[in-house]
Amino acid sequence: MLKSEDDAIDFSLKDRTGTQYSFKDFRNKNLVLYFYPKDDTPGCTIEANSFNQHLSAFKKLNTEVIGISGGDEQSKEKFCKKYGLKLLLLSDPDFGISRTYGVYGEKSFLGRKFMGIRRTTFILNKNRKILKVYEAVKPEAHAQEVLEFLKAFKKQEEAERLARRPDKELSNR
Repeated sequence: MLKSEDDAIDFSLKDRTGTQYSFKDFRNKNLVLYFYPKDDTPGCTIEANSFNQHLSAFKKLNTEVIGISGGDEQSKEKFCKKYGLKLLLLSDPDFGISRTYGVYGEKSFLGRKFMGIRRTTFILNKNRKILKVYEAVKPEAHAQEVLEFLKAFKKQEEAERLARRPDKELSNR
């Protein structure tokens, strides 16, 4: 699995309308890539609704939220319409990107083993470095958790920017 400080791997995936997206579509923005098991299942619906409710706060932090799972564009469209979701959901029908990020593998539920996406979130900076990875995500509070991380990151980024700025009074002497 990719980890913090790794370079994120670009993708080319379709949304619910068939529009293709990749990193170039999100220049100068931080990204939250959240991988979820399946459209319109209880945990995935909670997580999607939570991210959707916080979209304006993410946008204020110059961050785009992108959900990625299997299924096709029609599945994404149905899911978005049913719950009024405005966030970007991308289809990874062959799980190629999920495998590349290391989030597709064996899972277990009620004693049954099967292959699928493990709920995982990657936070990427504008340079596509992975800042943080959340594994075994709890859908109920995850969007808020990610938002708090990004607020702290923005404060740190601002402090570093100010520290690099030459003191104006010294430069005027």
